Amino acid sequence: MVSENLVTGISILGSLLFALIVYLIVRRVIVRTVNLVIKHSKVSWDDIFMRHQVLEKMALLAPLFVLSLLVPLALSGSPLLSMLTDRLLQFTIVILVIRVIYSALDAANKVADFNLVSRRLPIKSFVQLLKLFLFFIAIIICVSILSDQSPVYFLSGLGVATGLVMLVFKDTILGFVAGIQLAANRMVSPGDWIQMDKYGADGSVEEVSLTTVKVRNWDQTITMVPAYALVSDAFKNWRGMSESGGRRIKRALIIDSQSIKFISDEDKLRLAKVNHLKDYLTSKTTEIDEFNAKVSDAGMRVNSRHLTNIGTFRAYMVHFLRNHPNVHQKMTLLVRQLAPVSEGIPIEIYVFTNDTRWDVYEDIQADIFDHIYAILPEFGLRAFQAPSGADLRSLHSVTGHTQATKI
Repeated sequence: MVSENLVTGISILGSLLFALIVYLIVRRVIVRTVNLVIKHSKVSWDDIFMRHQVLEKMALLAPLFVLSLLVPLALSGSPLLSMLTDRLLQFTIVILVIRVIYSALDAANKVADFNLVSRRLPIKSFVQLLKLFLFFIAIIICVSILSDQSPVYFLSGLGVATGLVMLVFKDTILGFVAGIQLAANRMVSPGDWIQMDKYGADGSVEEVSLTTVKVRNWDQTITMVPAYALVSDAFKNWRGMSESGGRRIKRALIIDSQSIKFISDEDKLRLAKVNHLKDYLTSKTTEIDEFNAKVSDAGMRVNSRHLTNIGTFRAYMVHFLRNHPNVHQKMTLLVRQLAPVSEGIPIEIYVFTNDTRWDVYEDIQADIFDHIYAILPEFGLRAFQAPSGADLRSLHSVTGHTQATKI
């Protein structure tokens, strides 16, 4: 009996020693050699796998496989102990295999971020989904190993627990399903600019996971939006604007209706020197003269056609924008008159800039409207502005001075 125990002990010790030697060979020789090759390679994705120590974690499997082969043989004289040791080793191997796969998935996610693939596809959501699937598979396998039952036996019992799981984890399941929809339909990707007023989100998407979407707002605050909210509620994604290469300017200025009039001959001669109006005035004057020649009593303005300052201004703006270096010429370009309002006549500028960067866009928009407001007097037009306190005080002082003069 003592000799059998001694042989068993020596066998186990020999198995452990051999497994240690195998581990040292794999870790110190094979893994180190592969890492040296990776460091000197020209590609960068393998460096990411090396930083996540995928090979180092994989090296731990080698001694476990050795022990799973040798230890049961060494414990052949003790069936119960051999069975328990074998199950424990199989359990550990499953855990380490899942650990290696998790590290490889994390490295693959980093590679996708490095190559900007995650800008087009929410890779992290797929990685989390695969991790969750592997987690449940690992649990079933581990339980089946420890209980010495087939995995199919435990899978058949999942249907019973489905109702309870759906009741307890309702919000998690909703977020999980929504995350899959976001990933499959590419509704949101990292780098997108989204706007969702309900949750106070207005900024760039930094991270898309299965349950939440992380948004860094333009004021540098962070908003976490539930994934299911992006599926059930409305939100605005500005990705289409960025990909199109043009960003819309849609702004109106209100013209004082009392400043609108027909253009006189003197105004026509003066405006004919404006480069953006030379062709327009020539063609339009010819067209109007030909029309008026066929009209009786054309001397009365109500019977004939004439150029107006607001119409000439719109023609000038169209030609000005057609030749503007920062206006996208392949997209919609309109200078249109909207329905009159109590303040006057709105003239709307509807164009697209050829640069979608926010600061550049604002500069282009401001430059265009700076020019518009500055040239209005050249057409005899005035922009509407409600009377301010200074205007009322000035009017009051003039009225008071007039009354004092009369007295």
